[in-house]
Amino acid sequence: MQHATLATISGFLNKLLRVRRIKDASVNGLQIRNRTTGKINTVGFAVDACISTFRKARKQKVDLLVVHHGIKWKRQKDSGLANIRSAYLQKYNVALYAAHLPLDLHEEYGNNMQLARLLDVQKTHRFGRYHGVEIGYAGTFKKAVSLDFIAARLNGHLKTRCRVYRFGNTRIRSIGIVSGSGGDMLLDAVNEGLDCFLVGEIDLTVHNAARDRGVNVITAGHYATETLGIRALMPLIRNAYHVKTVFIADPKKL
Repeated sequence: MQHATLATISGFLNKLLRVRRIKDASVNGLQIRNRTTGKINTVGFAVDACISTFRKARKQKVDLLVVHHGIKWKRQKDSGLANIRSAYLQKYNVALYAAHLPLDLHEEYGNNMQLARLLDVQKTHRFGRYHGVEIGYAGTFKKAVSLDFIAARLNGHLKTRCRVYRFGNTRIRSIGIVSGSGGDMLLDAVNEGLDCFLVGEIDLTVHNAARDRGVNVITAGHYATETLGIRALMPLIRNAYHVKTVFIADPKKL
């Protein structure tokens, strides 16, 4: 068993998620250090690094918060907001670790692979190219299923409310999955001839393109589709370091 320090846990995550090798708009890795260099007792896991999440983490006495959406981004538009969030964490002595694309695309613990497993998708392969990197997964079902079947499973497990856009076949055998705001990868689904595209959210342009292309789309919520990857990391950290781990839920209807 390794000692649970900020350095050992962040180093473990850096290696597992290959954060230094994956190009991203997020500044992945340890974003905020706390004043405690010794043992970490409680690690919180959340989707978003925002004040509402931080307040809940404080109540759980979190020493280190691991998130999908951090507070430091390249070409940051609102550095003032980042400073407000940073100041809050530093005031209450909470460290922050972020993993964006590295967590989306991970072949074992990533959001997209976790969604594929939830839906029992078979023969999965990399799908959805984003800035030269395939971040999603596509595959097939053992037998044809309905769009309502997929939506119901997602609603039940993710506590979300899917929107189903019935632009193609009523029974589907193949699906492409990209969590969050991956609507730009609709064309990848078209080029692969997939029956359905599952994504967190889409805009009007993607909606119209999907309708004109005749591709079914299911949106399950940006937040909801990105809870699975962060949750999958929790038992790894808990078992490796014997620390308390908590999921900080802060759901949004997006």
